[in-house]
Amino acid sequence: MVELATVMTFLVASFASLFMAWAIGAGSSGSTPFAPAVGANAISVMRAGFLVGLLGFAGAVLQGANVSEAVGTELIGGVTLSPLAATIALVIAAVLVAIGVFAGYPIATAFTVTGAVIGVGLAMGGVPAWPKYAEIATLWILTPFVGGGLAYGIARLLRAEPVSETTLIVLLAAFVGVIVANIEFAVLGPPDAGASIARASGDLLPVSELVGVVAVTVSMALVWAGAIAIDLANGVDRGERHFLLILGALVAFSAGGSQVGLAIGPLIPLSGDVGLPLIALLVGGGFGLLLGSWTGAPRMIKAIAQDYSSLGPRRSIAALIPSFIIAQAAVLYGIPVSFNEIIVSSIIGSGYAAAGAGGGVSARKMGYTVLAWLLSLAGSIVISYAGYTLLAALLL
Repeated sequence: MVELATVMTFLVASFASLFMAWAIGAGSSGSTPFAPAVGANAISVMRAGFLVGLLGFAGAVLQGANVSEAVGTELIGGVTLSPLAATIALVIAAVLVAIGVFAGYPIATAFTVTGAVIGVGLAMGGVPAWPKYAEIATLWILTPFVGGGLAYGIARLLRAEPVSETTLIVLLAAFVGVIVANIEFAVLGPPDAGASIARASGDLLPVSELVGVVAVTVSMALVWAGAIAIDLANGVDRGERHFLLILGALVAFSAGGSQVGLAIGPLIPLSGDVGLPLIALLVGGGFGLLLGSWTGAPRMIKAIAQDYSSLGPRRSIAALIPSFIIAQAAVLYGIPVSFNEIIVSSIIGSGYAAAGAGGGVSARKMGYTVLAWLLSLAGSIVISYAGYTLLAALLL
C-alpha cells in the first residue's frame, strides 16, 4: 500500500514537472524548429504550432528515455534522490524558469535543472558524478563550435558558385537520410533498449548485420535525395521550403526527445514508489510539451519567424541541420543540453557566412546570454543545496 505522504509528494513534484514541460514546449524547443519555415512562408503560424506539439510529444515518448534516466539517476553518486529532494529540485528549477519567462531573462532550462539536481544530491551527502559531468561539459563546450562551424560551412557551400545550390541540397538531403536511418527509437529495440531503422530493418535481410545496416542506410539516403531532387526540379524555391519543413519536423522531434528528460528526470526516483513505469512519465512529459507548444509556441513562432525571415531559406537550412545532429547526439548519450545554445550557435554560424565577422549578432548580447546560462547553473546548485538543507533540518 502506497503511503498518502508519498502520493502527495509525487503529486507536488508532478505539478512542477508539468510546468517545466509546458515552459519547454512554449519556449525555444516548441517555437524554434518551424520558425525558419514560417519565415519562408512555407507554413502558417498556427499549423506550425500544432505540428511542433505533436512531433515533440512523439519525440518525448520514442526517444526521451536516455536523457530522462541521466537526469534522474546519473548526475549524483552514492545516493538516490529522496522524494523531498526530487520535489525541491523540480520546484526550484520551475520557479527559476518562471522568473526567466516572466521577467525576460534567458534562463536555460538544461542548466537550471541539471544544477538543481546536483545541488539537492550534494546536500543529501552524495558525491559528484565526475565522469558524467565531463560528458556534459564536453557537449556544452563543443556545441557552439560544432554547431556554429557546421552551420558556417553549410551556408558557405550553399553560396559557393562552383557547386550548384540544387546539387548541394540533394546531397544534404541524403546526409540527413543517413542520420535518420541510424537514430535509435525505443519501439524498435528490445525491452529497455532502442534500435535504429537501419538496424531493425537490416536484421530482416538475409545478410550479415553490418551489410544489412549499410544497405538500409544507403537506401534511405537515396530515397531522401531522390525525393528532394524531384521536388527541386519543380521549382528551387518550392523545394527549399519543403526541405525546411522536413528539417523543422526533425528538429521538433529531436527537441522532444532531448528536452523531456529535463522535466521528468527528477521524477524517476519517485516513480518506483508509486508504481509508475518510465513510459507513463514520458507520456506525461510529452503531454506537457504538447500543451506548451499549442498554447504558447504560436506567439513565439511568429516573433522568431521575423528574425528568421531575414536569414533566408539557405541560412535557415544551414542552421537547422547542425541543430538536428547535436540534439540527436544528446539523445544518444543521455546528456541534458540547452536547446537555446544549440539554435543560437547555429544561427550565429550561418550569420557569419553571410555577413562576415560578427554575422549581424551583438557580441554584448551574446556575452549577456552566456553569463545568464552560467549563473543559471551556479545559482540553481547553490539555491537547491540551501533549500534542501533548510527543509531537511525542519522536516526530517
